[in-house]
Amino acid sequence: MKKLFGIILCLCAFASASMIGMDALGEEQVLGGMAGAAGRGYAGNAKTGEAEGFTLMNPARIAFDTKVVFNVNFEMEWFTAEKSDEYFTTNKIAVPSFNLTFPMGNFGALGVSLWQRYTSTLRESVKDSTTRATTDIEYQGSVYEIVPTYAVRIPYLRNFSLGASAHLVMGNISRSLTMGPDNSAVPKEDAWATNSLELTDYVEGTWEVNHHPAYYSFAMQYRGKQVSYFFSYTMAHTLLNELEYNFRFSQLDTLAPTEYSREIEVPAMLATGINYRLFKRHNIMMDLSWRAWDEDVENIGRSYDMRAVTKTQNDFMASLGYQWDGTGLFYDPYWKRITYRVGGWYKNWYIEDVYEFGGSIGAGFPLGRKGTTIDLAFQGGKRMSESKGNWEESFVGVRLGLMGVSSWGQTRR
Repeated sequence: MKKLFGIILCLCAFASASMIGMDALGEEQVLGGMAGAAGRGYAGNAKTGEAEGFTLMNPARIAFDTKVVFNVNFEMEWFTAEKSDEYFTTNKIAVPSFNLTFPMGNFGALGVSLWQRYTSTLRESVKDSTTRATTDIEYQGSVYEIVPTYAVRIPYLRNFSLGASAHLVMGNISRSLTMGPDNSAVPKEDAWATNSLELTDYVEGTWEVNHHPAYYSFAMQYRGKQVSYFFSYTMAHTLLNELEYNFRFSQLDTLAPTEYSREIEVPAMLATGINYRLFKRHNIMMDLSWRAWDEDVENIGRSYDMRAVTKTQNDFMASLGYQWDGTGLFYDPYWKRITYRVGGWYKNWYIEDVYEFGGSIGAGFPLGRKGTTIDLAFQGGKRMSESKGNWEESFVGVRLGLMGVSSWGQTRR
């Protein structure tokens, strides 16, 4: 039993260290998760144009759109966590965002986005050949947001725009930790008859904003002939995680559930960015964002002496990118119509002593004459920790996006 308990503690510490923030909020997604932005190191929130689409960090940008734009993104990533001569490999497939913007001329523009803000995913099994004991652990959950947005250009100062977004939070999370005999040779429906006790610590819950329907973001954008920039502010808010804990004995009995609420204080975020255009098609861009965390995050794990909190630090991200815009002329050679991207970023995670750097390349491939584009980005990087005993994580990924441009509701000339 002591050996089995040791396996549990080792596995739990491993999971929460290598899979970023597993017991806290999970892995934080870069705002929007769009494939086009990923290809230039997540920079370029100040860049305007139909080919750019929706941005969560800068809701004021869509005021300069003249056509309807929709965008859906897919993500595949592979991770390898390492410590000394040990390693652990896993992967994930996700749809991080769907976005739609609708211009209304002098009345501004409306937009809406569904995006995945945090994610926690892990499924692993450990077996002890000596005691024939096994431990299974599974995390499954996401924090999603529906983000309606409105933006408008300022009368008489048409180079400036203002925008605001409401973030409606939803989602769920579950964690299952099971220890018991190795019944791999027994059919699942007959496992109860082996007379060997199986214990499961199970918790599930939902996410929302505490005491409010949403939290809000505000932004201002300037678009010039060569230089564009933005400033944005996202207000502080409290995430409420309503949880129900169950302790189960095999498949035969369950103790009375325990209800508990986690309240996580998320600080305000400040962000800014600039895009400098050279020779019409060359774009150099840089973005910065910053959050000052001053409260630790209470963990979902409340058993087996697991850590009660995840310590936090200031959340900071700097990204630098380059983009060569395609000509957009249907009769030009295809290679001239492709948009090319490259970039890199550095990020402090909200988790204490966790840092990340990465790089990416990407391209936007036009389809047909109407402006539909397939965006493809390849990225890779490393997450490091200065805390003794933590795992380091290397990752590579592919992001794929479909961008459509249309003239819905507009009169043909």
